[in-house]
Amino acid sequence: MANKPLSEARITSLIVESFARDFGEVIEMDVAIVGAGPAGLTAARLLAGDGLNVSVFERKLSVGGGIWGGGMLFPRIVVQETAREIMEEIGIRLEAHDGYYVADSVETVAKCTSAAIDAGVKIWVGVSVEDVMIRENDEVCGVVINWGAVEYAGLHVDPLALSAKCVIDATGHAAEIARGVLRKIPGAKFSTEDGGVPGERPMHAEIGEGALVGNTQEVYPGLVVAGMAANAVFASPRMGPIFGGMFLSGCRAAEVARDIIARRGSA
Repeated sequence: MANKPLSEARITSLIVESFARDFGEVIEMDVAIVGAGPAGLTAARLLAGDGLNVSVFERKLSVGGGIWGGGMLFPRIVVQETAREIMEEIGIRLEAHDGYYVADSVETVAKCTSAAIDAGVKIWVGVSVEDVMIRENDEVCGVVINWGAVEYAGLHVDPLALSAKCVIDATGHAAEIARGVLRKIPGAKFSTEDGGVPGERPMHAEIGEGALVGNTQEVYPGLVVAGMAANAVFASPRMGPIFGGMFLSGCRAAEVARDIIARRGSA
C-alpha cells in the first residue's frame, strides 16, 4: 500500500492532540518526581507499578542525571552488591569484579527509562519545576511547572500548576525543590540538625553511600528528598561515579511516598 501524501497540518494536530491527552491525565496525580536521574526513575517505576499516577519532570531534553558521563566521561558506572538485584531486574548487564559491578552508562539510562515508561510513568522533558503548591498545614500538594526554555531565556511567563499527593525532590546536588520550600515558606524547617540544606560534604564514597538510604525521607509534609538531594539536605559526603546508593534511594523514596499517599488517600 502506498503512503498517503504527507500533511504538515495533520502531523501537527497528531502531536498536539496526543500531548494534550496525556497532559490532561497528570493535572491531578499521585506522585510528582522532579529530576530524571537514577533515584527519580527508580522511584517512579516502582510507584507506577503499584498503579499510581506518576510523572517525572526533567528540565533538560535528556534523562539520566549524572549517569551519562560515567566517571570523567568514561561511560561506565560502578555499583555494589546491594544494588545488583535492582539493576538486573530491569535487564542492565553487570560485570562482576570482587564485590564491585561495572555497568555501561548508556545502557543503564536507556533501560531505567524504558522500564519506567513500561510501568506507566509519564516523563516530561524540557519542563522545569519552579515552585511547589502549598495548602492546609503548609503541606506540599503539587508542583508549579514551566518550559525549561522559558527558564533558560529568562522570560517572565506565568506557569501552570499540577496537584500531587507527594512530591519527590530528585534534583541531585542542588536539592532545588527543598531549597525553594525553605526560601518561600516563612519559618519552614526540615527534620535536620540545622533545619536547612547545608549541602553535601567532600567525597567519601563509603560514608556517602551508607548514609543515602537513611537520608531519603520526608523532610517536610508531602516532600521527600532522594538521591544526591538527600545527601545535600543531610550534609553527607558525595560519592562520585558509584551509583548503587542512588538506586537504593529510589526504592526507599517509593516506600516513603506510599506512606504519604496512604495518609492522604489516593488521588
